[in-house]
Amino acid sequence: MKLELRGITKRFGSLVANDGISITVEPGEIHALLGENGAGKSTLMNVLFGLYHADEGEILLDDQPVQFSGPGQAMTAGIGMVHQHFMLIPVFTVAENVMLGHEPSRFGIIDLDAARARVREISAKFGFDIDPDAKVEDLPVGAQQRVEIVKALSREAKVLVLDEPTAVLTPQETDELMETMRQLSDAGTSIVFITHKLREVKAVADTITVIRLGKVVGAADPSASTEELATMMVGREVELTVEKAAARLGDPALVVKDVNLFDHLGRKLLDEISFEIRAGEILVVAGVQGNGQTELTEAIMGLREKVHGSIKLSGMELSHAAVRHTLDAGVGYVPEDRKKDGLVAEFTVSENLMLDRSVSGPFTKGLNIDFAYRDQFAADAIDEFDIRTPDGETLVGRLSGGNQQKVVLARELSRDLKLLIASQPTRGVDVGSIEFIHERIVAVRDSGVPVLIISTELDEVLALADRIAVMYRGRIIDIVPAGTPREKLGQLMAGVAA
Repeated sequence: MKLELRGITKRFGSLVANDGISITVEPGEIHALLGENGAGKSTLMNVLFGLYHADEGEILLDDQPVQFSGPGQAMTAGIGMVHQHFMLIPVFTVAENVMLGHEPSRFGIIDLDAARARVREISAKFGFDIDPDAKVEDLPVGAQQRVEIVKALSREAKVLVLDEPTAVLTPQETDELMETMRQLSDAGTSIVFITHKLREVKAVADTITVIRLGKVVGAADPSASTEELATMMVGREVELTVEKAAARLGDPALVVKDVNLFDHLGRKLLDEISFEIRAGEILVVAGVQGNGQTELTEAIMGLREKVHGSIKLSGMELSHAAVRHTLDAGVGYVPEDRKKDGLVAEFTVSENLMLDRSVSGPFTKGLNIDFAYRDQFAADAIDEFDIRTPDGETLVGRLSGGNQQKVVLARELSRDLKLLIASQPTRGVDVGSIEFIHERIVAVRDSGVPVLIISTELDEVLALADRIAVMYRGRIIDIVPAGTPREKLGQLMAGVAA
């Protein structure tokens, strides 16, 4: 099926998310929609899938104009969509999830056998090896994604939209998805592949359309270099490699020993976690999201109760310390969700830059805030960290994601640091800001400060790490050198121990 979007414009108030976008996807083509987070890629596909109504423009299937008032009409017309966050019910079986919403029936009774047969038929055709009676919650993430694809194909999808499909996959699962995409393409299915990952685009795409700030800025051939693609995405030249000298290691600074963490029901979230980071070293914790990385950083920061074991920073025990005590001990913390845990959107840039530091000097004089110092500090930070804002009095919620992250980074790096913890430091950040953030993290390490990074982006892991700790189901399955091959890291991330 041929898909054509002509002049699609979508506005949210004064924000123009899509500005006259036109693309054509030929039958059996893998068409990559490449752009930074917030470029308008997902909005465009939500218009296609009937989740949003375009303010201007039209959609054509096989040269015939169509209009969708909801996803049901889009699916009936042959459009399938696999969202970044899966739309599956964990306690249902594969067959139950696949038939949900269009249940086959015989004599008014749901025909589960027909659903099972359909799953087996599609699985056999594409080599998915999926048990229709398996519960979704028991499947690995890569298999869950294949269930989403089976669900779309069971509804006769001829155009399949994959929205950031590798965000939660191991490298091996990503390779398997690429092979699945090629098989679907060979069978005549048109695929729209939404991503911001240059390596994957080059590996699988037939055609590349680049979107920046809601507009199509050009088309590219998969043979184009990653540097060329990054320049199109950002609008300027970007250095994609992290330049860093060999680490000058000092004494062990952060020592975590036999740490266990339990939730309110007594379930173990962290299982005998032990590691150390030396002064002047970056330890990156890698793994698929949801394997205990968030809980580990929160345990170190004092944000979790029921922590057992020892967490020492330069000999000071932090395992039962309050968050204030941990911060005062010299720990800088960049949380994974900046909007929820790192910033107050209704506060100004200046106010956010002094968050949790207004209880003592230099931001206070006596019982009052030293506004002159605060404003000068903010002006200096805005200049040093290249925060794109009209001034320090602008509400931080009005800044782009990359500039919000720079505000968090500027605040945390301005401390007298004894340890830096940065969780997903470049999530939702454009390529240009990634370059800047990586440079600042390496500078902290080169100043002799130990650095703990949590990242699910394998390119980032390999770029920043001096050593890599891989987590799986609440345990550190192994700690390996920075030069460890991707294939080996992928096996560890899937739980295959050395």
